Amino acid sequence: MSYAAPTREMLFTMKEIGGLDAVLAQPGFEEVTPDLVDTILDEAGKFAAEVLAPLNQPGDRQGNRWDAGTVTTADGFKQAYASFCETGWNGMPASAEFGGQGMPTLLSTAVLEMWKASNMAFSLCQMLTLGAVEAIAHHGTDALKARFLPAMVEGRWTGTMNLTEPQAGSDLAALRTKAVPEGEHYRVSGTKIFITWGEHDMAENIVHLVLARLPDAPPGVKGISLFLVPKFLVDDEGRLGARNDLVCASIEHKMGIRASATAVMSFGEGPGAVGYLVGEENQGLACMFTMMNHARLNVGLEGVAISERAYQQARAYALDRVQGRTLGREGESDRTIVGHPDVRRMLMDMKARTEAQRALAYYAAGQMDRARGHADAGQRAAAQALVDLLIPVVKGWCTEGAQLVTATGVQVHGGMGFIEETGAAQHQRDARITTIYEGTTGIQANDLIGRKIARDGGAVMHRLIAQMRSDAAALAGHDDALIGTLRGSLERGVQALADATEGLLALGPREAAAAAVPFLWLAGTVIGGWLMTRAADAATTQIASGSADADFLNAKRGTALHFALHLLPHAAALREVVLHGAASTLALGAGQL
Repeated sequence: MSYAAPTREMLFTMKEIGGLDAVLAQPGFEEVTPDLVDTILDEAGKFAAEVLAPLNQPGDRQGNRWDAGTVTTADGFKQAYASFCETGWNGMPASAEFGGQGMPTLLSTAVLEMWKASNMAFSLCQMLTLGAVEAIAHHGTDALKARFLPAMVEGRWTGTMNLTEPQAGSDLAALRTKAVPEGEHYRVSGTKIFITWGEHDMAENIVHLVLARLPDAPPGVKGISLFLVPKFLVDDEGRLGARNDLVCASIEHKMGIRASATAVMSFGEGPGAVGYLVGEENQGLACMFTMMNHARLNVGLEGVAISERAYQQARAYALDRVQGRTLGREGESDRTIVGHPDVRRMLMDMKARTEAQRALAYYAAGQMDRARGHADAGQRAAAQALVDLLIPVVKGWCTEGAQLVTATGVQVHGGMGFIEETGAAQHQRDARITTIYEGTTGIQANDLIGRKIARDGGAVMHRLIAQMRSDAAALAGHDDALIGTLRGSLERGVQALADATEGLLALGPREAAAAAVPFLWLAGTVIGGWLMTRAADAATTQIASGSADADFLNAKRGTALHFALHLLPHAAALREVVLHGAASTLALGAGQL
């Protein structure tokens, strides 16, 4: 099925939820006019629909081919990547200092959503490259930046992140890869697994960022350093030289994102791969965490994107599939399944979840821009604190929500959804990885309750709760019945979140960890409901002012109402789980499970 970028919905969410106008008023964005934003969204939508989307299903079927360390991508990917770079899309989010366009994170987020929705496997190459660019830009020497970043931003060279090892999944303290000093560089040896786009034929060089230990490194995570290890060595003028001592030993056979090569990388089968230290010795994790917020935002965005793609396909199928007499509205077809109330319920659930996920991701992206560029230092600090709180929720809640949305998409198709040819199953398979990489949902939840709530006694969450309460109270004088319903539902949800936050802070470490994922679900549901209420309020104001876009705006109101009546009530149940559920979770011994 074709993909159509929801540019009207994206622009509305960027403005009303992400604060686009305020972002563009910040220094450095003077040339990013509203007309330019419209043009970028339109052109990105065309590229996504006309170039990337047609490769999505064929790429999934064909996958990549590995032969003696060489990986050949699916048909059409190499040509699409060349066009992607030639038209400047690869470097759009990157700093102008290294040849990028320096666009706001908020705008880049909307464009990235299009790449991920149209072809998630393809989009991962850019995502990993720009993550590597960010780490090198923040922690690399001037010489490393000059030698590697312009080609990476341009897209001639791509980047990867090498963390995981066969014996060490999320436990980075168990890493064994070694780096031995040799003059001005190091010799790196070891094996890394699950390396996305670790080997391919789309670019002339691949720049690997590798976590490794120096010979005298302290044990555990305090002894990890970060190294830049290129596939081909590069001289001071940026010219490619000899092949480095590294090889793709194999690629994984995966459940989803099959057109993206996930490599097992072997470093140092000979003298050792030449690598260059990035940042200070034994500070590798700190260097990696520089890019963690953007990386986790982007994976959360994958949840939004694949939800949007699954919703579009389910909606198109429901509008076309003829099956029995239905109970549709007067004047609507009584033959297609969109007239069945339960199909309508499923589509509304998909639509409401997707729009709430998008609102959360764009809100966080707007706060990132605020944290980076607001004129007031206090405002920058407050925005950064809010970003830190929101990122695990974006990553965890949006990707877990995508599991529900894509599964519902299969259900809308009925038996045809279980058949690969329709494409609905691919969306569900592709979505599955999003809850796992860049930290599982459990890791996100532990980060939320530990580093983001327990560490400051819940101060940032309390400020956010106060903001949500203030926004709800401001709706009290509204004479619109729908807005009144949204207000009541939001107030109940916010109270549930406030109760759960206080209760969580009173739990012991083990009990809090047992309640962490339900708390993350609760936070996402309530914050999503708050942002949907804000969207409905903005839509109502625009309708009252005589907007010609009444159909879209009324749909925003209706979707927010569905979220308030069908999804936000789950907050009360999740409150109970957080406050009282840990005991049963921990009741049985390991041998009783």
